[in-house]
Amino acid sequence: MRKIKSEIIINAIENLCAETNFKLPADVLKSLEQNIVLEKDTAKDILKEIIENADIARKEQIPLCQDTGTANFFIKLGRDTEIENGDIYAAVNKGVSLGYTNSYLRKSVASNPLERKNTKDNTPANIYIDLVSGDKIEITFLPKGGGSENASALKMLVPSVGWDGIREFVLSAVDDKGRNACPPLVVGIGIGGDFASVGLMSKKALLREIGSENKNVFYVGKEMELLNDINKLNIGPMGMGGKTTALAVFIEAKPVHIASLPVAVNIQCHSCRRKTVMI
Repeated sequence: MRKIKSEIIINAIENLCAETNFKLPADVLKSLEQNIVLEKDTAKDILKEIIENADIARKEQIPLCQDTGTANFFIKLGRDTEIENGDIYAAVNKGVSLGYTNSYLRKSVASNPLERKNTKDNTPANIYIDLVSGDKIEITFLPKGGGSENASALKMLVPSVGWDGIREFVLSAVDDKGRNACPPLVVGIGIGGDFASVGLMSKKALLREIGSENKNVFYVGKEMELLNDINKLNIGPMGMGGKTTALAVFIEAKPVHIASLPVAVNIQCHSCRRKTVMI
């Protein structure tokens, strides 16, 4: 059994909060640069400005976006680990509190949905833990802005609609609110499971690197089909028109009840921030 002091986790989370909000991942930057050649006029200028913004944020160590999001953590916790002086939930939330406070990141969490009182340190975080073999802890951080989250959607379809029904729902969701989510977008899609799990699948889908291929061969072509269809909507960068409405579409799927076909669409803005650390 490997013992890990909670202070190590706290420090890692504090640094992760800052670094992820200051630096756009390389795969996202590469995709933005590749799409510049497809655009002209306003759309081309917007993509250049997004890249320039990312460069300034990295050099100046300031947030890529003023909305530094809710803090989402996807953790693979090794069964052969033991956390000293606390538990992983407390350690993560302490790290978030320090990270958002010390790095002057915007605090966007209200303690009650109706009372709307700010918790003043961006806690509590959304923490999702999978137990895995080994003595390591893998932590992936996904800060999720309110604008893109508000553009997301979930629907309980019936199996008879098949792929055509899924495709129609996804395109309708993006066409309806995608321009409000600061495109070009990354679109995460969950298919199957149940009402509770399908939304989480769609959010987990956003963790994939742009350019990666779905592990399920069946969905490789489906992702490309949806990406092409979404980019024909002419929403374009920042909703001003163009060929680059989305940079990627990622699908996660799992077994489902014979009477159900849940589908969730979790939309991410062009500031697709995510980072993983191993402890």
